[in-house]
Amino acid sequence: MTGIPLTDWQLDIGGVLLGHGTSIPIAEIEGLGGPEGRGELTDQPGADGVWAAPDWYGERKIRIDCGIKTPGDPAAARALVSRLQAVADDPAVRTVGGAVAPLRIKWPGSPVKVLLGRLRKVDPQWSKAPFGWVPLDVEFVATDPRFYADTEQQVQLRLGWLSSGGFTAPVQAPIRVSSGETGGQRRPGWVTNLGDVPAWPVITVHGPCANPRITQVTTGRSLQLDVVLEEGQWARIDTRPGQRHVARENGGAVLLTPGSDLGAFDLPPGRSEIRWAATDPTGSSRLTVTWRDAYRAL
Repeated sequence: MTGIPLTDWQLDIGGVLLGHGTSIPIAEIEGLGGPEGRGELTDQPGADGVWAAPDWYGERKIRIDCGIKTPGDPAAARALVSRLQAVADDPAVRTVGGAVAPLRIKWPGSPVKVLLGRLRKVDPQWSKAPFGWVPLDVEFVATDPRFYADTEQQVQLRLGWLSSGGFTAPVQAPIRVSSGETGGQRRPGWVTNLGDVPAWPVITVHGPCANPRITQVTTGRSLQLDVVLEEGQWARIDTRPGQRHVARENGGAVLLTPGSDLGAFDLPPGRSEIRWAATDPTGSSRLTVTWRDAYRAL
């Protein structure tokens, strides 16, 4: 997702820079504090006070009061408006359920962080365009209220051995290989979420293997697929909010076994460990875990 380099007080929407030192100075931004909540307060019959239902975060609306400043060049202002409108109109995002695009933000003392959502409003006022000034009202709606790192992290894990001494002949397929501790040897898959809230991984299992089981050791949560993958085939588990699904390279169905909860399989802040096991006739299968560090604030 890393794109145009940003300096302090700058934003990037689809390759268009806004903020300090750009042709689109910003007067005010709303929505960078806490996200909007959704929860009900119900009167308690015959008693003082109310009962509070669980509070959940809703969307995060980022409202940007800005303007395009191109003295003596109204055509340049029109071109910038057109570029922003093209971002909002991108059919790969606008017409695909669940699809999102990034809003990249660089604030002083913080690395570039990202909100994921859709550009929903680009409203220019043309009355002052001949003087090189086009006031602009921009709204970006983040479907996931958390902030994320600008770059992805990834680890790749092969299956562990059955014992510290390897295999004992004769060996017959299929070989059941586990990544847990056996015989004093451990093959951990350490992952580090540098943020301060749980991150959501995308996990890809590459064949040949059958019935892979992935465990987040720190939380104790596990995911298991009821699938057989040949060499060159893969299955992908996406745990990200709004994106949660399991898919195969050929579009075929993949089933999760009972007890596998995509909404509970996260990477807690700090260092944790991923282990996996599967039936593998060759010992050549592998698993990749990709994630973005997650933050509650900018």
